Amino acid sequence: MEKIWLKSYAPTMPAEIDPDRYSSVVDIFEQSIKKYATNTSYINMGKSMTFAELDEQSQHFAAYLQNSGLKKGDAVAIMMPNLLQYPVALFGVLRAGMVVVNVNPLYTARELQHQLKDADAKAIVIVENFAHTLSEVIKNTNVKSVLLTSLGDMLPPIKKWLTNFVVKYVKKLVPKYHLPQAESFIDAVKSGRNHAYTRPQLSGDDIAFLQYTGGTTGVSKGAMLTHRNIVANLEQISTVLETAITPGKEQVVTALPLYHIFALQANCLTFVKYGCTNLLITNPRDMPGFVKELANFPFTVLTGVNTLFNGLLNTPGFDQLDFSRLNFALGGGMAVQKAVAERWQKVTGHVLLEGYGLTECCPVVTVNPPSIKEYKGSIGLPVASTNIKLVDEAGKEVALGEPGEMLVKGPQVMLGYLNRPEATQEMIVDGWLATGDIARCDEEGYFYIVDRKKDMILVSGFNVFPNEIEEVAAMHPNVVEVAAVGVPNEATGELVKLFVVRRNESLTEKELIDHCRIHLTAYKVPKKVEFRDELPKTNVGKILRRELRDK
Repeated sequence: MEKIWLKSYAPTMPAEIDPDRYSSVVDIFEQSIKKYATNTSYINMGKSMTFAELDEQSQHFAAYLQNSGLKKGDAVAIMMPNLLQYPVALFGVLRAGMVVVNVNPLYTARELQHQLKDADAKAIVIVENFAHTLSEVIKNTNVKSVLLTSLGDMLPPIKKWLTNFVVKYVKKLVPKYHLPQAESFIDAVKSGRNHAYTRPQLSGDDIAFLQYTGGTTGVSKGAMLTHRNIVANLEQISTVLETAITPGKEQVVTALPLYHIFALQANCLTFVKYGCTNLLITNPRDMPGFVKELANFPFTVLTGVNTLFNGLLNTPGFDQLDFSRLNFALGGGMAVQKAVAERWQKVTGHVLLEGYGLTECCPVVTVNPPSIKEYKGSIGLPVASTNIKLVDEAGKEVALGEPGEMLVKGPQVMLGYLNRPEATQEMIVDGWLATGDIARCDEEGYFYIVDRKKDMILVSGFNVFPNEIEEVAAMHPNVVEVAAVGVPNEATGELVKLFVVRRNESLTEKELIDHCRIHLTAYKVPKKVEFRDELPKTNVGKILRRELRDK
């Protein structure tokens, strides 16, 4: 379709970006650490790290990796919440010329084994709290190097000891594990000082991240995001942000986990590029503690999902914070609800911006400009160098204002899914990526999500695909047939509900949910179960999830 959205761009915003302006993410990182060496890059649990310190420690870790038997292009998994260790590990892996595989720390053993095997990860950096999960499956993977860290390992000595003691022995948050091959991550970083670091030759075609996303087959797939993809999306984001931020000055709140593509790009990489400070929140579910941290941090940018913003608004003391420095808040990962956006603006005096993206696009596709005056209910304008067309079921473009499936083309579109050419070909045709979302476009070029073509369930910004849930539920001996659908939920956007035909009436809702909890990450676990005598099907026997969802 014609790029009618360009007329709504700010006068300073270009229509196109140069995706080859930098040869790699490492180029961007190296320029930033030189330019902003004395600036604070990250803060966590009261401890600050300058860009110079991040440079030194990530280079030491890169040197360690290069001298540990790993080679350029090998996959290294990182499994941890928001800690200072994360950026050290992340940029260390990238600077070693290797591929980052982000892993959700809350994965079950089954989920972790699949991802490590699929990515062919050779090493993993993991927080000790989750080492027991790895110990269950490591023998079934190609992981040879395990680098362990504890929550407080990068804090000052006394606070480090106290934090780790409380976590392990008082709160008992470190289950027993057996990983005889494990080494200390901190020791690995230190030992890197004694090794030579060789800057790798990286091009835009090299893979930077294997970012896993759910699949319609129920199998999590690794989206191959190249350095060029990531650089392009950073440049696209920059055209929007540069109308609203001051390089080297922003104070950014990072409560979303950095292993999620939204926070990885919008917080970690974007604000490293601009030499700004990220306040890492390790446990945002502790809302009173979160608000207490905000009270002591002069924040100017806050990103999150609808669930997070709603939680803050309902936490005592949040409305008493100083919002005078806030430039903007950005919501993504799931739809921003109108009631939440309106209340946010009333409490903070600032518009809650909304953007749209998906893992396969690094992730940003559209975003509202920071200059808007109130919530529009729109996912915004396509970012520079992005083409969008809306098509009907026959693949024909629909008329302006009419709903159609959103197809995206641009330099941020992934290379494809790792080892899944058929899934890649199904998702990307002639360079156009099928999002599975039904949208419409207004005369100003603003897009609005109308519905989802896919059966994907969106829980607090995380993709949950029905097939995976159904596969786990069907493992129960008393389940005959099962369908998983998303149902609206005020707190999480959607929650998972199961419709089940059971073998006998002894099977209870609680029993089935407990069964699923053993095999699934918490946000994927069904919260409701409805038993039925039969499930609606097509004439070829396919269960009609949409019919169940609509009812």
